Amino acid sequence: MGWCTMTKPPEVYACLFVKEFPAQALLRLRPELRDKPCVVMEGEPPLQAVCSLTRKARDLGMAYGMTRVEVDTFSGIAALQRSLKEETAAQEVLLECADCFSPRIENSRYDRSFLCVLDIAGTTALFGPPETLAKTLLTRVNALGISACVAVSGNFHAAVSVAKAPLPLSVRVIPTGEESTALAALPLTVLDLSEKQAETFSLWGIRTLGMLAALPEKELISRLGQSGKSLRQLARGEAPHLFQPLEPAFTLRERMELDSPVEVLDALMFVANLMLEQLILRATARVLLLASVSITLTLEGGAAHTRTVRPALPTNVRQLWLKLLYLDLESHPPQAAILAVELDAEPGSMSQVQFGLFSPQLPEPSRLDVTLARIRAIVGDKNVGRAVLTDTHQFDGFRMEPFSISSTEPSELSSTPLRPAMRRLRPVEAVFVTLQSERPIAFLFRERRYSVERAYGPWLTGGEWWTATLWGSEQWDLAARTHDGVTLCVCLIRDLLKNQWQMVGLYD
Repeated sequence: MGWCTMTKPPEVYACLFVKEFPAQALLRLRPELRDKPCVVMEGEPPLQAVCSLTRKARDLGMAYGMTRVEVDTFSGIAALQRSLKEETAAQEVLLECADCFSPRIENSRYDRSFLCVLDIAGTTALFGPPETLAKTLLTRVNALGISACVAVSGNFHAAVSVAKAPLPLSVRVIPTGEESTALAALPLTVLDLSEKQAETFSLWGIRTLGMLAALPEKELISRLGQSGKSLRQLARGEAPHLFQPLEPAFTLRERMELDSPVEVLDALMFVANLMLEQLILRATARVLLLASVSITLTLEGGAAHTRTVRPALPTNVRQLWLKLLYLDLESHPPQAAILAVELDAEPGSMSQVQFGLFSPQLPEPSRLDVTLARIRAIVGDKNVGRAVLTDTHQFDGFRMEPFSISSTEPSELSSTPLRPAMRRLRPVEAVFVTLQSERPIAFLFRERRYSVERAYGPWLTGGEWWTATLWGSEQWDLAARTHDGVTLCVCLIRDLLKNQWQMVGLYD
């Protein structure tokens, strides 16, 4: 009898680290400011202070904690107000991007940075070697408008320390068994030291992880306690870790708080264009399309204005979405200046309807959507779509529903037996009817007199006695002819409450 033993695959972690996260979260949707020195101010005026800044601002001599007065002494500086909501949205985007590479993600958020660690053990068959995965992840993050660093190691804390190192942004891979060597030159700032620990190591002259790792363990424990042992293990790349994965929810949402109130629709569309580009990029990465987009505008005074557009088919054509949003907001404009914009998209499948080889070509969905949007702007939202009968005996009982492209084969639609159609007259036209024994024998319609040859009816209907819209009618279907042989099949209604005859439809 044989025994089968299964070996656990070696641990491999990829750490994604984003420096100056408050600044990058704001610049992600402001590409025009990425090449300028920028600072992020935190607090209420006049007690604002710099909490994050770009590399170009740091090169000019700017630093954390500078007041607004000090910032104004520099020329060409873009000062932005910190937005926790935009940082939350950017964090969701990064976690969603990381989730495409591994289902096991542990997230850690610092005051000025973002950090998450992916468990990439066993992903070689999908994404190739760890270095290839790290490069692909970094490329995907850069496409989102964020600069980051990705470090790969077999030890969780070693990957975190290398990613946080003050080195050029790139992909850094630590070979298995060489963690201590790779960490030796890193400064102690990559560890989360308390003020007391940092002061102690400074007095001892310990500046790098290599110097900390070289300290004798027993003497270090006797002076710092068990925390000294943990710090020495971190410096040697030997510290254990219990991985605590989270399950990030997949939500296609982008939010941007405007630097100044916006009242012009064209300026709003410029912002929406950048946000749509990010939504489509994220949906495409998951092989999805956008089925609907909801735009929520935060207005002056605290009010919110929300509109939703939904084309006939899911699509990732940015210009189409931009046109649909523009037409909808043009017909339903906000009533105050806009302070913030939020886009929420509903994902849809990329599967398309495949008709037969010789089936007639359908209209292009994008043209249909734009045409319907323009018609809605003229006649109203409730007057565009297809008519659907309602559960009532009222003659004009129907409602309008949005158009939808059916998956039915066109050949199947053409095989449906033809039925007589009635062309409704809107508005109805008054007619003069001649009666004999309470049955119509002739009528005058559009200045021509018709003699009734066949009369079917009457059909009495009525309803809604419980409301002010009480109605009752008598319907007749007539086949009539003029003296010169012109035949007409019509539908007449007599309003029993007003005793009025009306022409409501013509039969083909």
